[in-house]
Amino acid sequence: MLNLIGTYECKADAKGRLMMPSSLKKQLTPAMTQGFVIKRAVFQPCLELYPMEEWNRLMEKMNKLNRFNRKNVDFIRRFTAGVKTVELDTTGRLNVPKDLACFAGITKEVVVSSAINIVEIWDKDKYEQAIDDAANDFADLAEEVMGDANDTDGIS
Repeated sequence: MLNLIGTYECKADAKGRLMMPSSLKKQLTPAMTQGFVIKRAVFQPCLELYPMEEWNRLMEKMNKLNRFNRKNVDFIRRFTAGVKTVELDTTGRLNVPKDLACFAGITKEVVVSSAINIVEIWDKDKYEQAIDDAANDFADLAEEVMGDANDTDGIS
């Protein structure tokens, strides 16, 4: 399992390709031979880049959903809408499909940000807005998500 680190700014060219920052590219090297899956994020107006191994792990979980349950089928359909396989070219560029770039509002200035085992791809302005919007609530969110009173192995 990958444990990616870093947030980077880069530019998309007129064809929708973006040069992966070298530091991130090095971290993704073990996954490059298998390729990647790119998709719309569920909660934010950004894209998610999954190394194929991570994607397959997620699909194993989703494949256990009962397909005779309408909510499960609707979820699968929406979650996988617009999903595409992609690769980094020999120069380290990622070609972002046009429909997905439109969804995320990606034009020129881009932020690629690690999210543990996947990479989020954002329009720079939308990324900064999302970070600003969450700043006030982050302390409460951190306490709710990570502040388990029974956890004796605390992070901070």
